Amino acid sequence: MTSTPNSHFIDLKDIPAETLRHILDTAKEWKEARRHLPKGAVDEGAPLAGHALAMIFEKSSTRTRISFEMAMHQLGGKAVVLQGGSMQLGRGETIGDTARVVSRYVDAIMIRANTHEAVIELAEEGDVPVINALTDRSHPCQIMADIMTIEERLGPIKGKKLAWVGDGNNVATSLIEAAVKFDFTLMLGCPENFAPYDDVLEWAEVEGGDIHVVTEAEAAVWDADAVFTDTWVSMGDDRTGSRVRALEPFQVNRALMEKAADDAVFLHCLPAHRGEEVTNNVMDGPQSVVWDEAENRLHAQKAILAWCLGKI
Repeated sequence: MTSTPNSHFIDLKDIPAETLRHILDTAKEWKEARRHLPKGAVDEGAPLAGHALAMIFEKSSTRTRISFEMAMHQLGGKAVVLQGGSMQLGRGETIGDTARVVSRYVDAIMIRANTHEAVIELAEEGDVPVINALTDRSHPCQIMADIMTIEERLGPIKGKKLAWVGDGNNVATSLIEAAVKFDFTLMLGCPENFAPYDDVLEWAEVEGGDIHVVTEAEAAVWDADAVFTDTWVSMGDDRTGSRVRALEPFQVNRALMEKAADDAVFLHCLPAHRGEEVTNNVMDGPQSVVWDEAENRLHAQKAILAWCLGKI
């Protein structure tokens, strides 16, 4: 199930379910295959030897930068890191011109962008695959790693019940799309005025997704197999008192986790603001899989890169 040479990875809704499953299965196989190798070792066969990835960051990053850079290294390729503010992109060059130039130098582009529209334009104007590593609209690579993590702990995700608690943000968008593609039930507990995008929910309904939005955290997590949350104030958002007050009842704490299934797991894309959206005893507790989740960014993204470049 190899991709075409110009396969983008921008939104989960635009990629066939069987392709997403193939990517995850490959990620699992490759993770197992290098279990006893040093982190800096190259995978057997070096499937991306001779390939180069441009990594464009308009937002700061820890996990995304390290995981993608190490992904290219382990696959035998090279990564070039570019900060948006230090590029001509930050001095007025258009996205289209940037796309045309960068496409002449590298085989793929990964971008962590301020706006989703920038990623779409980059893909439309360039000649190489573009990977969405986070926008204000969605975060598909994160959710692929999340599903991989849940399946490692709980088995196949199909038919499971997952719960999102907090702001219906970019991560929630990709989780909604994943619920349709991977066939699981999704409960979203969001304060009023913090619900996910209407058009995403409408798309999911048309596609037959089992997705429900409620305004109480307890209702969302009841008997859930996995509980997700994210920071109350994302990069670029204003930290206003009204926003924080609206989200305070949606803190994931031990009492809330007790409403979920007995073997439920807790996920957070990180960085976490301990004491705000999640308490220490949940982050560091036995139900937390956040460190496995962070590691799996590397493995999921290796498979995504290989798919985008037609190697799997």
